Amino acid sequence: MKDSLFQTIQLGEHALNNRIVMPPMTRSRASQPGNVANDMMAQYYAQRAQAGLIVAEGTQISAMGQGYAWTPGIYSAEQIAGWKKTTDAVHAKGGVIFAQLWHVGRVTHPENIGGQQPISSSALKAENVKVFIDDGTNAPGFVDVVEPRAMTKADIEAVIAEYRQAALNAIEAGFDGIELHAANGYLINQFIDSEANNRTDEYGGSIENRLRFLSEVVAAMVDAIGADKVGVRLAPFTSLNGTVDATPVETYTAAAALLETHKIVYLHIAEVDWDDAPETPIEFRIAVREAYKGVLIYAGKYDAEKGGDAIDDGLADMIGFGRPFVSNPDLPNRIKHGYPLAAHDPATLFGGDEKGLTDYPEYSPS
Repeated sequence: MKDSLFQTIQLGEHALNNRIVMPPMTRSRASQPGNVANDMMAQYYAQRAQAGLIVAEGTQISAMGQGYAWTPGIYSAEQIAGWKKTTDAVHAKGGVIFAQLWHVGRVTHPENIGGQQPISSSALKAENVKVFIDDGTNAPGFVDVVEPRAMTKADIEAVIAEYRQAALNAIEAGFDGIELHAANGYLINQFIDSEANNRTDEYGGSIENRLRFLSEVVAAMVDAIGADKVGVRLAPFTSLNGTVDATPVETYTAAAALLETHKIVYLHIAEVDWDDAPETPIEFRIAVREAYKGVLIYAGKYDAEKGGDAIDDGLADMIGFGRPFVSNPDLPNRIKHGYPLAAHDPATLFGGDEKGLTDYPEYSPS
């Protein structure tokens, strides 16, 4: 067991009990109609409140921001009230929880956004990308994404306003802060990465221009709720959902430096975590650590030892453990005592009911 994972850490106004993060993971169990967070979700997060920090699943900021069936929103009064159930339940267990604010951009299908054409930085279709729709069964029906339309200046201003309002809504719902989802090929990532952005205005071309939308969204949310309640998630080296950058080290080091100017409370780096994926270059980790001075979170292929080493080496402050949290609600306790980890059932990750969500037990030593 790595003691470093169990050191306390200050995150804004919150003194966290440990450095273990439950990162955002889509589970697609919001109540229909309306994509409303529900009692089942509140129980799921409360079960995992041992985490130093929970970042709730991606939550769309508008109806146009939805990429998959049954994901929760945070733009209606009913959705805000639904999320209040989760935040109350987590706080009752002594936990700290941030909302992840999400707009998928082109990674959707008209079926999920009221028949509209998706929007993106550019009119470029994400190749070989599928999303799931509600096809009338309890199982997700996968379909190809479609070509988006390029956002106008008015679209950009409108979406920035939606992010700002969503941040205010999250605080109203009882969240301790928000994480901006700027990773994994979704809308903000579609502006950042060079191969997904062919704009010729001030939002395209140079790295500075491609980071402009990110900067303006963060500025709006910081203005609304305070920098100590705003985190950002980036994915420098992934090609998820078809976004690729030609110079990721340069681009994302610049992004870290930009986010330092906004004094956000944390920067969350999502590493590639599939089998045989390349390691994040140590030179990049050092550069990010030098560029950004706030709380630095890494999530990817971490176990307790590797995560503890990253903290001991000064390259990370907190570590996210994703799918282990699905099937191990008491993951911090299992790590602390060296208890075995349970495996999750992949068939129950998306959609469905309590099975595979709230029915994984805590470990009981025999």
